[in-house]
Amino acid sequence: MKLQRKNRLRALSLGAVAVSSALALTACGSDDTGGDTGSGDSTAAESNIKCDDAKGQLLADGSSAQKNAMDAWIKQFSPACGVEINYKAGGSGAGVTAFTQGQVAFAGSDSALKPEEVTASKKQCEGGQGINLPMVGGPIAVGYKLSGVDNLVLDADTLAKIFDSQITTWNDPAIAKLNPDAKLPATKIQAFHRSDESGTTDNFTKYLKAAAPDVWGKYEGGKAWEAKGGQSAPQSSGVSAQVKQTEGAIGYMELSYAKEGMNTVDLDTGAAAPVEATIDNATKAIAEAKVVGTGNDYALKLNYETKADGAYPMVLVTYEIVCDKGNKADTLPATKAFLRYMASEDGQKILAENDYAPIPPEIIAKVRTTVEGLS
Repeated sequence: MKLQRKNRLRALSLGAVAVSSALALTACGSDDTGGDTGSGDSTAAESNIKCDDAKGQLLADGSSAQKNAMDAWIKQFSPACGVEINYKAGGSGAGVTAFTQGQVAFAGSDSALKPEEVTASKKQCEGGQGINLPMVGGPIAVGYKLSGVDNLVLDADTLAKIFDSQITTWNDPAIAKLNPDAKLPATKIQAFHRSDESGTTDNFTKYLKAAAPDVWGKYEGGKAWEAKGGQSAPQSSGVSAQVKQTEGAIGYMELSYAKEGMNTVDLDTGAAAPVEATIDNATKAIAEAKVVGTGNDYALKLNYETKADGAYPMVLVTYEIVCDKGNKADTLPATKAFLRYMASEDGQKILAENDYAPIPPEIIAKVRTTVEGLS
């Protein structure tokens, strides 16, 4: 109930973001918007958005976890600068592939580029390579639908066994032990995972591998789901829809997809009390991240094993993948302007308003500097 109450307050605003974004894209594609540069400059000045020579269209693909953040950013940026942005949100794997094949100006990924992906990117980034710019943070919520159970606590081992098909009913003793006051039914568990290659899957399973090694240590991890059993759905929106409509369902998704009609699991991390999936609690965990990228690359190493009070360790960071050098001349101005806005104080402020966590100040400051040097 706690998340339902919160999400009722956000439902109208998120709906408005989606509608407004669609209207903005339609307007930007019209002849009137394309020719009215004076109006765009005025709008940009009023919103503190620096457009420079941004124009035309931007095509991007990738993380569906950040789709709601993208909608909010596009709503502000597109009418201000007169740039049409099409963010496909086909999943992190699809986004990285599209980027390394030169099909998009930038990609979103909930996992940093692998060495072989960096190598592949050099074919598209003339004289440079793909780099990871962290822009969006947030908790991976575990949503569920179970009539009569509004509050549910799970630990890493129990969660891992559920998604590994070792625990198959909701009244299993392991779940009951963690929820002594709950009236757990004998309903069959319907566990949903991503069908597409997903950075959300990568981070979710990294958490299980780190926090429940005895159960999940047998899997290598990565963007593709490995465990047997369960059901699958594409993108965060697909998993969310399935969980919302299926009795006994459970699934993982970025918090903004855990909308009204869905409760979320609190994690027993070993801290003084179970930790709820909230922006503030995720921020505490993300603050422990360490930069492991070199040069202009800001890939982060997250601490999935934190037991700090109030820290929700099942988190992800979404990177915008872009060429440090060798960006296409026709899209570079718009790419820089949009990334600049995303990393700005105004852009990061929008995240918290849409169930995302801003990137820690010392990291996002370095990202801003790197964006200005893109060429």
